[in-house]
Amino acid sequence: MNKNKIIFWATTVIVAVLVGLTPILTWNSPDGKVMMEHLGYPDYFAPMLNIFKILGAIALLVPQIPGKIKEWAYAGFAFDFIAATVSLVVIDGPIGQSFIPLVFLVILAVSYIYRGKLSNA
Repeated sequence: MNKNKIIFWATTVIVAVLVGLTPILTWNSPDGKVMMEHLGYPDYFAPMLNIFKILGAIALLVPQIPGKIKEWAYAGFAFDFIAATVSLVVIDGPIGQSFIPLVFLVILAVSYIYRGKLSNA
């Protein structure tokens, strides 16, 4: 396996596991509900967001899924990470913890860039 594939799959799996598996494990978590309330989101928002995250993770991981759907998954995750950062900064202020979603945005960007490199090769 070449370097580009390793970087692509490592970053893609990190994002997919973080964003796709976490909602499955924490679907009805009291901590998750507290966080959503803390951020001011309505009750219906978390289940909807969780479904989209799971579907997006599947889209990134399954090679047979068409590229246009993968593009939507990348865009959705980018919006999610940016919106999470904005929400945390607005509610909690610019503390270090508020910027954690941006770390995952960078990992997502690396995955996206290396996906492009692999499709051009």
